[in-house]
Amino acid sequence: MEQTVKEHRTGRGANVCRLGALCLALGAQAAAQGAAPTPPEPAGSTLGEMAETTQRAARSTAEWLARGIDGWFGSDTYDDVDRVSDGRLNISLFKRQDQDPSLDVRFDARFRLPNLEKSAYLFVGRDDRREAIQDTPDPDSLRQRLRADERNDRSFLAGLGLGLPKGFDLRLGLSSRLKPYTQLRWRQRWQPTPAQRVDLRQTLFWTGEDRGGSTTALSWEVDLSPVWTLRWLNAATITEVSRNVEWSSSLGAHRLFSGQRLLSAEAVLAGEGTRGTGRGANDAGLLLKWEQPLHRDWLRGELVGGHFWPRPDRHSERGRAWALGASLKLQF
Repeated sequence: MEQTVKEHRTGRGANVCRLGALCLALGAQAAAQGAAPTPPEPAGSTLGEMAETTQRAARSTAEWLARGIDGWFGSDTYDDVDRVSDGRLNISLFKRQDQDPSLDVRFDARFRLPNLEKSAYLFVGRDDRREAIQDTPDPDSLRQRLRADERNDRSFLAGLGLGLPKGFDLRLGLSSRLKPYTQLRWRQRWQPTPAQRVDLRQTLFWTGEDRGGSTTALSWEVDLSPVWTLRWLNAATITEVSRNVEWSSSLGAHRLFSGQRLLSAEAVLAGEGTRGTGRGANDAGLLLKWEQPLHRDWLRGELVGGHFWPRPDRHSERGRAWALGASLKLQF
């Protein structure tokens, strides 16, 4: 059974600056080479050595953490087990005209913990507490880029989870200040045709702050051609205390080019209800993104630009705001 560990922090530490400089340098090198595939770097290349060292350090840290956690539940070492997969270290800088700049660092990896798999699994992370508990999907597009982060409530989360039959998953956890919460999640995937994929996710949760609540997320993807894909994502959350539906929707078209380069255009919407009295705060935007490898196939860079039409409440006129961002994505 796999385990996801996330670390999401905001800051301007030395490691962030070092990786940011690496992103800019590799981005300039990739731009100079144009659309041609990136040739292997010489063994003595400083930039290549920096990237390789960063990747090795991220993976060794994840493996050390996985072995330590797994050791709590048994003495077997399982040296032949590959404990880490789908590891990612993402650094992003995003600036909207109507908001302060946002510098974010996100670390996550899927861990296999053989000793723990005998009974249940452990989850540990640091993220926006409400977003994590409510199981809100696609944070990059719908939270960080569209909606102002007015509820900045990043917190440490940990707990135990139990995989159940028929796609169910039960979690009992603690957030900051030892606040308990529970989640019952259900996920179902369909493939109506070879070119279409549908994903439905339902999460029931309970916290002392919100009491009972529910999040429903539905995504639909279709391959229009070997290089064109269309994706539509919708989500809605309601709690017993607020009784307001918080909703978001994203529709994007993605064009794949040679060399694993990707061009995306995305329209995003988000808002919330007003207890049945009319439309609440909502926001709309258009995003254009370009992503390409910077070093081998595991270090990628992304540039994003967009325009937004925010409306703080239902009595206000829509404003206008431009946005620009960049990110570095390292896989290990």
